[in-house]
Amino acid sequence: MLTLHVSGMTCGGCVNAITRAIQTHDANARVEADLATQAVRIETTLNLEEAAIIVTNAGFPVQK
Repeated sequence: MLTLHVSGMTCGGCVNAITRAIQTHDANARVEADLATQAVRIETTLNLEEAAIIVTNAGFPVQK
């Protein structure tokens, strides 16, 4: 399970956009997000760097 800290997530639509972006690269990925802490947990075959790039490219910068 990967955990990313992102900025800009404000609603369920944001979570859906991140989920769609990740599932484009791993259709079986599971994505959970906590809007309060800006944390996204992803169960995926992607590595951390790949997931971070995908989420950033979807418009949600990953905090390092």
